[in-house]
Amino acid sequence: MRTLPKNLNFCKRRRTLSGFVKTPTPAGFHCLVPLAGSRTSSSPLRGSSSIYTCSRITHVSAVYNPIAISHTARSISFHQPFKMSDDEADPELLALLRQALQGNPSPPQEPETGVLQDAEYICNSSIDVALDMRSTKNAAEAIYSQMQDRSYSPSTWSDHELHPKTKDEGTVGFIFLMDLLNFSFWSERPESERFAVMYRGRRWTGYWSLVAAIQRALDEDIPITDPHFWINEEEFTLDTLRHVFRSTSDEEIPLLEQRLACIREAGRVLYGKYQCSIPNLIAAANGSAAELVNILARDFEAFRDEHVFEGRRKLVRFLKRAQIFVADLWACFEGEGYGEFRDIDKITMFADYRVPQILCGLGCMSYSPKLDAAVRRGEVIDSGSSWEMQMRGCSIWCVELIRREIIRQHPEARVNAILIDFFLYDLMKEMEAAGKESMPHHRTRSIWY
Repeated sequence: MRTLPKNLNFCKRRRTLSGFVKTPTPAGFHCLVPLAGSRTSSSPLRGSSSIYTCSRITHVSAVYNPIAISHTARSISFHQPFKMSDDEADPELLALLRQALQGNPSPPQEPETGVLQDAEYICNSSIDVALDMRSTKNAAEAIYSQMQDRSYSPSTWSDHELHPKTKDEGTVGFIFLMDLLNFSFWSERPESERFAVMYRGRRWTGYWSLVAAIQRALDEDIPITDPHFWINEEEFTLDTLRHVFRSTSDEEIPLLEQRLACIREAGRVLYGKYQCSIPNLIAAANGSAAELVNILARDFEAFRDEHVFEGRRKLVRFLKRAQIFVADLWACFEGEGYGEFRDIDKITMFADYRVPQILCGLGCMSYSPKLDAAVRRGEVIDSGSSWEMQMRGCSIWCVELIRREIIRQHPEARVNAILIDFFLYDLMKEMEAAGKESMPHHRTRSIWY
């Protein structure tokens, strides 16, 4: 980076928001200048001590072009004249200019997943899903009250009898596999005939059938949570996975072959980039929850939950399973060790089919007549369709609004979207068990949730 001559001086007093144009100069410098202003002299700056005053500059950026006309013909050309001021130079602007012209690197920005921003975009663009602000505010108070009554916190995660209790590297592998395969458990069959796992004398369905199957496999000395096992194609086959997920009914776990493909890919990536170590993968994020989510989406196709919405060129991101992996680490380890993330609150609600269901039940979210009828009839809604993405995106944004309302009413509250999601999911399962569902969940068959 080459800088302007030292005898070029700038003076500025009042800064306001303004548009800018990028203006090439004879010496090959490109300078961002304001759209409106006044020059002090009719002659260009040519290595002289002429002083220019900018009353509307908010940012200046100069880049030297080595293919310049002449090193002696240095000048800065302003697009339009600007007004002269006799005020002294603003030290703040001078510092800004020095940084821009000398190419000093700006401080690194914290990672962002983009999920929340995309959810807001989807919500603002939705025509088949709507949020009710009054119901959302009322729900926020009710949710917070119940969370307080139940002492809901990260430690609640470990209270469930099937979740791992130890806090070691083995548990990290357990959580990774669990969230790698945490998708598509719904069935069109009656409850008694659906896929289920018998473990510890109980019959487990849905998400808990996955956790029970992993625990049962470990009890049988099948190293199902070891990435080295995943890449051993002689020992770990489709039949092995079918045995791990053997059911008490005639129905097999949905998408069994896709689950094997997810595990195989994860094994290859971990072996090739992270020495077959999930802790190494976590360490690569440098304590950032958002960065770990981005790494998962970048390196593992199975975690890359992003799609085209309504022809938008930029993909919208949901990243449900990548985010829930980070959230489960945080909850299991209670924000310490493998679960310590400085920006855990950047994780959003996990867009699946259960939380949208209860948000509709609470009156926070509603569907257009056509979509509502399709959901109630149990029609399969295609993954990546506009309907499906509207339901997912609006759910994420709705939970964010609930979180903001809780914080507004209770500034001391230590609550984030993760805990709200966990609570709503558990509440929905309780309502389902009690037969209190006001409407069914939508049905989409995919590996994303």
